[in-house]
Formats: sequence, structure tokens, C-alpha cells
Amino acid sequence: MQHLLDITSISKSYKIGNEIVNALKHIDLTIEKGEYVALMGPSGSGKSTLMNILGCLDTFSTGKYLLNSIDVSRMSENDLATVRNKEIGFIFQTFNLLPRLSALENVALPLVYAGFSKSDRLKRAEIVLEQVGLKDRMKHKPNELSGGQRQRVAIARALVNNPSILLADEPTGNLDTKTSVEIMALFRDIHNGGNTIIVVTHEEDIALQAKRIVRLRDGLIESDSENELFEAAGKTAV
Repeated sequence: MQHLLDITSISKSYKIGNEIVNALKHIDLTIEKGEYVALMGPSGSGKSTLMNILGCLDTFSTGKYLLNSIDVSRMSENDLATVRNKEIGFIFQTFNLLPRLSALENVALPLVYAGFSKSDRLKRAEIVLEQVGLKDRMKHKPNELSGGQRQRVAIARALVNNPSILLADEPTGNLDTKTSVEIMALFRDIHNGGNTIIVVTHEEDIALQAKRIVRLRDGLIESDSENELFEAAGKTAV
């Protein structure tokens, strides 16, 4: 079977002073197209390191990583940048929006690097902004939007390239409880549309919104199981 994402015996070590820190220790993980996975763990568990490797933002010390059958370990920096733009939609806790650009322009930005014409970029950006419920906020700049609206812009930007994977790092970390529930309901809708989603979180209630939960501790996968509460979580998220 061809997996969307397949990592084999991935390790990552850092040198801090004279000390070697083993952030990941021979991790094996496969994710199929259309899955909704939470990477869960406390600070220092290795989840952020794993997310950076999955997102091609960081290299690994040993092991193998196949993304859509592409061997990431053999790629140049330029090739990795292309893969990040084409295959992965990133959603960050701090939104990472450009303050001088409108919501529409922020969402269209990844399509510049993908070579789309300006009219096609704006047309596609309008579609995804409408999809995330911001049809009437397209011309607004980030400082004219609420935290939840800014995160919706960030989600639209992640979706605009039709990526293979949506990779969300603590996506509700800067949001209040009510807005967090709304954003997780939006993730549920996006997953129901066929997208593959990986959410990195240390919050149990956010992890329970995913269909599969991978728990990390001390650089190892502690458990990997289907979330039996997934259907119930969907009812409370809307």
C-alpha cells in the first residue's frame, strides 16, 4: 500500500554545549490520505521536532521519510521549498499573516510562488475565503480582524494550493474557548471534504477532535490509536 506519509526509524539529535539531546528516537509512523491525526504530548516530548520534520522545515539525523512517495531525505533545499509549497499547508498558532496585505492578498500569496497569474490567484483565494466563512472580510487587513477571523485567513491560505496535508501547530493556542470550538468545527468540515489533517497539540480536548491520536513522550511514540470519542466530539464541536 502506498502511504501519503511514511517515516521509518527517524531520529533527531541536537548538540547543546557538550550534551547530546535525542529529540526523536527511531520513530516509525504512517499516515494515509484523508486521515485526521493529532500529535499529542507534553513539552519536550518531541512532537514539535516531528512536526518540523513532517513539514520539511527541519532535517533528521537518521531514517527515511517518504511524502507522497517522494524521498525527502535526498532532496536539495530548493526541492524541499517546492515540496513545502505544493504538498503542505501550514497553520501556525501565531497566524503569520503579513500586516500590510488584505485577507485576500495574504491567502493568494502562496500562489505567487506556484506561478499562477494574478487573476487566477485572487479567484482561487476568494473561493477558499468563502469556504472558511470570510466572504465579507476579504478586503480587511489582519489588524481589522478578530483572532478567530485571522486564524480562518491562515487556514484559507493553507488550503489555497490544494495541499496533500494540512499541518496545524497549536492552531487554537492564541484563541479563547468559544473561538477554539469554532475553529475545530471548521477543521472537522475541512476533513469531511477529504483533506488530510495533522494537528500538533498539548491540549487533550483539542486532540480529542481528531480521529486518530498519536501520543509522544521522551522522543518515542507512547501510543497510536483511533479516537473512540471522535463522532461524539464532532457533535459538540458544532
